[in-house]
Amino acid sequence: MKRSIEAALLVGAISGFGNIAFAQTPVRIGVLGDMSGVYSDFAGPGSVEAARLAIEDFTATSNKLKVELVVADAQNKTDVATAIARRWFDTENVDMVVDIPTSGVALGLAGLVKEKNKVMIATTAGTSELTGKACTPNSLHWTWDTWSNSHGTAEAVVKSGGKSWFFLTADYTFGATMEKEAGDVVKANGGTVVGSVRHPLDTKDFSSFLLQAQASKAQIIGLANGGTDTSNAIKTAGEFGIVAGGQKLAGLVIFINDIHALGLKAANGLLLTTAFYWDMNDRTRAFAARFAKLNKGKVPSMSQAGTYSSTLAYLRAVEKVGSARDGAAVVAAMRAAGTFDDPLFGKTTVRADGRVVHDMYLVEVKKPEESKQPFDYYKIVSTIPADRAFRPLAEGGCPLIK
Repeated sequence: MKRSIEAALLVGAISGFGNIAFAQTPVRIGVLGDMSGVYSDFAGPGSVEAARLAIEDFTATSNKLKVELVVADAQNKTDVATAIARRWFDTENVDMVVDIPTSGVALGLAGLVKEKNKVMIATTAGTSELTGKACTPNSLHWTWDTWSNSHGTAEAVVKSGGKSWFFLTADYTFGATMEKEAGDVVKANGGTVVGSVRHPLDTKDFSSFLLQAQASKAQIIGLANGGTDTSNAIKTAGEFGIVAGGQKLAGLVIFINDIHALGLKAANGLLLTTAFYWDMNDRTRAFAARFAKLNKGKVPSMSQAGTYSSTLAYLRAVEKVGSARDGAAVVAAMRAAGTFDDPLFGKTTVRADGRVVHDMYLVEVKKPEESKQPFDYYKIVSTIPADRAFRPLAEGGCPLIK
């Protein structure tokens, strides 16, 4: 994204927040996301609006910080994203980056924020390696990860009778990690993995891949991909009569935006795991209403909700530390906060490995006749408590854990 666009967004952020002109300490936050590609609907532009709302809510109660927002399109490319972040850190005084669209980008940035003593909060990227061997004192993983979603969905499906699996997997770090973790869950619960096939990111034609899945005769086709890749795969499966033929689809990472794009007629009955649903309580509904006004009437995805919550928590930690310049100190303050009541995720804890833990939810997509209003898409099947929703601290291999 061009610097002129970044500058325009920066001016808008500053001018919109009453008393921050009198603030003492400048803090610069960069939303580095997918602004136009396969993940842009549930992250990128909506994450920008979520970060704006977090800044607005923080500055409504504190005038100690001057907060500035910049934005760039990572283009889902590690080299592009790393170059943008390095420029931000070296010459534009950006203190924290949030959103982060893919696992490859997130893993690349984790080392960079440690080197520059900045902060990265991944709210979209999925790989659990971020809180495993790739953990750093400067990075946090906020919303979900491949472990939480593979365990939540795969375990439920296997226990309901879906014993044999074939994986349709995005061919990069996120997809490979998701396939492995879900496959391990399937096997641990008495199921089998009969095969898998990899597809490139942003695939338009899933015909050949789904023919292989169909030929496998597996009961369950596990979709270890995301965004429009997941939507396109589900649509093509419908055209091929795969579900009508007796096989079922299990979406390991599905956002509410994907359900909206598919429609309830195509998506009803899908089981999926999510960290956030807009219609859970008064606070989530109020936030969704504010967000929708800024985002073409769409409710927030769990990634966008994570961007709001993490940005707000980050700013509170900066206020406590007194400066954003020492990124590791700010992250340490976030870890030291203990369990707190997050406005969107409820009871939340920032662990020593950088994993942010909270309840997750197994949900089922409603039938068209069950939906009573726009985006009324989910029935909550069960709550997965925070202590079971994410990988145990001792099992991740994070070098920060002694």
